[in-house]
Amino acid sequence: MKRKLLQWTALLLSLLYFHQLVAQEADSASWTAPDDRLFVESKWRYTYTLHLESNTIIHQADRDYDFYLYFRYDYTYQQLLNGNMTRGNWSLDGRYLFYSFQHVSKFKISNVNKSVLVLEFTPRNSKGTYQYHFVRVDSKDAPFVRPPNELPEVIVEADSPNDVKNNKQGWLSFGKKKKERGKKKYEPEENLTYINIELVGGGYYGGIDPVLKDFIHIKTDGRLIQEFQSVNQGLLINKKNIPRQELEQFAEYIVKQKFFDFERVYDCTGPACFKRKSLKPTPIPLRLSVTYGNRKKVVTIAIWGEDDRKMQYVEYPPALDSIIDAIQRMASRPDDSLVKK
Repeated sequence: MKRKLLQWTALLLSLLYFHQLVAQEADSASWTAPDDRLFVESKWRYTYTLHLESNTIIHQADRDYDFYLYFRYDYTYQQLLNGNMTRGNWSLDGRYLFYSFQHVSKFKISNVNKSVLVLEFTPRNSKGTYQYHFVRVDSKDAPFVRPPNELPEVIVEADSPNDVKNNKQGWLSFGKKKKERGKKKYEPEENLTYINIELVGGGYYGGIDPVLKDFIHIKTDGRLIQEFQSVNQGLLINKKNIPRQELEQFAEYIVKQKFFDFERVYDCTGPACFKRKSLKPTPIPLRLSVTYGNRKKVVTIAIWGEDDRKMQYVEYPPALDSIIDAIQRMASRPDDSLVKK
């Protein structure tokens, strides 16, 4: 009797193990590489470490253990562990995150979304697999100090291509609402190529009216939203609609300018540029993000354009200026409906 019980137990454990392998393979097959935008300007708080094979929490953050992680727009990171700040570079390659912590420099991204981040790794001289679990935190709850030359971050919640097709607040709903109001300008179409454009920052911080917020967002349904806020003017919000055909033509223009082949970061290379970063008015980095179908790119320019002395400190492709100028002209058309708050 005892022998049969052991046999049944062994069989059950084998079935459970097989089921776990099948589930892991299915998960791996359906898992897609994360978007850079889930990491750029994101801040995370460590919660616990899990031993995967035994499903056991081996370490948990408490009041005596503080660990925060910040992935910056220029692909550098800051991490604060119990008061000790360290810095380095980060990058993504498929489902792997390259970032250094506790003698581990390559982590498998087990899960990431707008709320949680799970990094999986196998330590040296260990057969076990472990996971670091993080939760996303707002800037006000993270111990990182933003330099005065950087605008407050703008987190734009862009719909995914699937959301645009299925979500009631996406492209189809937008067209339907316009039709009901008698103001519809174009027919919604099936299988629209997903387009998302975000322009944040640029210029200089200081002067008689320092800029607090400056961003333009063009959604795939053609909705353009511009927000500009300065100390004296307050918040100005500009909303309008860009015809879908024009938006697609502009996206093709961006492709022809080889935007998706550009470097991710254009920064100082000479002493004059590094010195200009510390002078006032302080340069505000510019960030341009473009998604067109399956192609995604975020380009950051440390000092964009020329200063008041007509000096350009950072070398970058002139096509970037043309793209940025076109986006700004779209936002500043005379048919703006400007709202002041």
